[in-house]
Amino acid sequence: MATKRIASQVHKQASRLIREGYIQREPAWYRAVLDHPPLPLPAREPPSRTHFDTPVDTPLTRPSASKTIRPLPVQYVEDQVRRQFFRDHPFEAFREKSLVEGAAIESDHPVKGAQWKRLRQRGRNPSSEDAIRYAVNLYEHNDIPLSDAYASAVAQYRSLRSEITIARQVALAEAEKLGIEFGPSQTEITFEKENKAFDTFREAAENNHTAETERKRWKAVVEREGRPDHWTKGQEYTRLWKEGVRPVYAPVFSEPQISPEGLTQEQTAQRLSSQVDFMDIRPSVASS
Repeated sequence: MATKRIASQVHKQASRLIREGYIQREPAWYRAVLDHPPLPLPAREPPSRTHFDTPVDTPLTRPSASKTIRPLPVQYVEDQVRRQFFRDHPFEAFREKSLVEGAAIESDHPVKGAQWKRLRQRGRNPSSEDAIRYAVNLYEHNDIPLSDAYASAVAQYRSLRSEITIARQVALAEAEKLGIEFGPSQTEITFEKENKAFDTFREAAENNHTAETERKRWKAVVEREGRPDHWTKGQEYTRLWKEGVRPVYAPVFSEPQISPEGLTQEQTAQRLSSQVDFMDIRPSVASS
């Protein structure tokens, strides 16, 4: 009963007990463990493999002298054919393909195995995966070398794709000749949606800037001194120059004294010119 302590030997011990009649009914896990037995000892040793999913030139057993335990690489014939196909046809990878899974698994095509001798048997518009499966089918079921099977699949695939392309071009020319106008393409529709999205982003940014400005509590208030902001085309400046009034760019240090009669234009000019004179020039006041 020492084998009970080894987890990988439990199903074997249960088989012996059932055979001898110690266990009258099979446990619920018995058939599942027989279909998928645990790894052999030691636990790190990988299970036995076949050349179905391993490269042909890879040994299936680990050499006895090797102390490194590594799993064998997984490689199918389809992977080799697919790699070579897209190396020869790189632009086929840009064809649109839906990756959405349906509610049910797609059933196998009725034409398969030894019956599948021509690529056209599965339709006149094959995909790249159809060509790859056809090459593998010729190799596995018709005893054709893999290189010859690949060459035949590629030749038939190119022929069918050429027929589809020429048929579409002819149909388009006939439609345009009859006056049919086509709407925007899917690419143009996508660009239009993108531009609409950009417009919404721009409007949102403008609204956010306006709201942020309105939320500010303190605002800069600039008080302008002097005459109101209006353009006189230089007439005001010329009039003051003729009257002998020099422009003063320094601040006023003393408040003007206003008499009951008010300030005359001559007194105002004399007061402004006498306060600051950077060039030490006394302008003559024009007589009124």
